[in-house]
Amino acid sequence: MQIYLVGGAVRDRLLGRPCGDRDWVVVGATPQQMLDLGYRPVGRDFPVFLHPDSGEEHALARTERKSGHGYRGFEVHTSPDVTLEEDLLRRDLTINAMAEDADGRVTDPWGGQRDLKQRVLRHVSPAFAEDPVRILRLARFAARLADFTVAPETLAMMRDMVSQGEVDHLVPERVWQELSRGLMEARPSRMFEVLRACGALGRLLPEVDRLWGVPQRAEHHPEVDTGVHVMMVLNMAARLQAPLAVRYACLGHDLGKGTTAAEAWPRHIGHEGRSVKLLEALGQRLRVPNDCRELAEVVAREHGNIHRSGELGAPALLRL
Repeated sequence: MQIYLVGGAVRDRLLGRPCGDRDWVVVGATPQQMLDLGYRPVGRDFPVFLHPDSGEEHALARTERKSGHGYRGFEVHTSPDVTLEEDLLRRDLTINAMAEDADGRVTDPWGGQRDLKQRVLRHVSPAFAEDPVRILRLARFAARLADFTVAPETLAMMRDMVSQGEVDHLVPERVWQELSRGLMEARPSRMFEVLRACGALGRLLPEVDRLWGVPQRAEHHPEVDTGVHVMMVLNMAARLQAPLAVRYACLGHDLGKGTTAAEAWPRHIGHEGRSVKLLEALGQRLRVPNDCRELAEVVAREHGNIHRSGELGAPALLRL
């Protein structure tokens, strides 16, 4: 029985970044052996145990085989015979497929250290294409590691996954989970750039995807393009270390401009009300938490009035 630190903790240590949660993989053990050592079982889909002292998660080494659509469509195999290399092979990105033993020695069979040096997000194996959540995870890592690029072959695989309809099987809760985490990264616009590049944004968030290419009046928006504008606002919110509800409101404040008739461009009369309706539908579809939904709808409806608040009389200002 051997225990290894795996995944993000190894990656972040090699990058010199602060480590968050630590995950462990156990090679050469059975569930009964873990129970005999005092570990507490918590895994629903595969054997995961909590350490009796630290409470950290320890998963038995496993392999996976695709058996259906979506991120739940897998058959999991655990056995004392599963090797560390086999366990690492099923992971999403090479930079997340490294392990470290108790002496600090790194096991890196799939080139994670190379890709850290080259600042590349690259899939470990063709099994990446079996789980659509990995598209969202990669996009989120792009927002966190803003100077990393996506390997061309990985981007091509993601495009194929979108065209084959894999992302259509994602459940709303998982989409929101990854989206909300990406919004809280240092440069959230990168997440949307990656999702646009592979075509997933149009399938998951068409209300946001249609903003690119929609012009605005240059005297108010020198960047002109509405999609670019929304990303600039979102990145500024990140620079200001704004909470999630504020960042989500930034993302949704101009959705209505994507539904303006082209002959009316670059004006967008009434876009505030259209933004509110789109946000209501989006919030229901992704089951967005109420605090995020409520703030986003208020901001979408009132941000134009806030810009003009210096010109308002006292009654109007009080209503606002």
